[in-house]
Formats: sequence, structure tokens, C-alpha cells
Amino acid sequence: MLKLLLAFMALVAPATAFATDSVALSSMVFVEKTISDADGKAKTTLHEPKVVTPGDRLIFIVNYQNRGAAVARNFVVTNPLPNAVAYQGTADAAAEVSIDGGKIWGALAALKVADGANRWRSARPEDVTHVRWTMKQAIPVGAQGKLSFRGIVR
Repeated sequence: MLKLLLAFMALVAPATAFATDSVALSSMVFVEKTISDADGKAKTTLHEPKVVTPGDRLIFIVNYQNRGAAVARNFVVTNPLPNAVAYQGTADAAAEVSIDGGKIWGALAALKVADGANRWRSARPEDVTHVRWTMKQAIPVGAQGKLSFRGIVR
């Protein structure tokens, strides 16, 4: 029980995302649930994670806002994944992942993991340790946006 509580605390604590000093970041996490409405149609809803259990689907959202006095260029956000979460993807094609703590980056399909004596296998979602976004467009003063990725509780 204590282990589940500690894992839950790691999930709901604000994610450590890194960016330039002029861009403020905040993060949120939600549990995604599919329920049936009164007509029996499936409806997906988001809830605050009061209790999480293995298999729960999560959505992590990182909000950003340029609070500086100048346009932010070459904006990069790096978000580590909690150990209790397996990466499930992002809709943003600009996102890259790392499977080695942030040393090497790329598309998941392009990364390889050492799997025994001189053997390699394709990286899988559960191998991801970090997600990174590199914004190609400058962020004007006052502009804001959000980035997101999905995970599942291990």
C-alpha cells in the first residue's frame, strides 16, 4: 500500500520540465476514463488522479507562457517520465523521446535498446525516460500554449 501511495505522489507532483528562464511552465496530470452515458454511448472524461492503479491511462499536460520581455527562440521543454508510468505517445510530431535518461533523442521507432550479449531490440514505449519538444516557431511575448503526452500506470 505504501508503495502505491509513493508512486501516486510521484504522479501528481508537478512534473519537472525544463525551459528558458523567460518561459513559465506549469504541469497537470489527469486520469482518462471511458464511461457510458445515459444512451449507452462511450464517453471519455478526464479526472484528477485521487487514486491510481496499474493500467490507468494518464494525460500529462505542460502549459507554457512567455513572461519575458523578448520573443523566446529555440524553446525546448524536457519532461522526465515518472518511473511508475509507461509512455504511450503524443499527437505532436515535433516531440522526441529518450530511452537513456536524456543522452540520446529521436523518434521511438528509431531508437534501439541493448538486450543481452551484443544484441539490440527496438525501443518500446515502456523504455522511454523523457519526452522533449523543440519549438521551431519563436514564442512572442505573452504567448502561451500547451504540450501533452499520454502514459499508463505500470
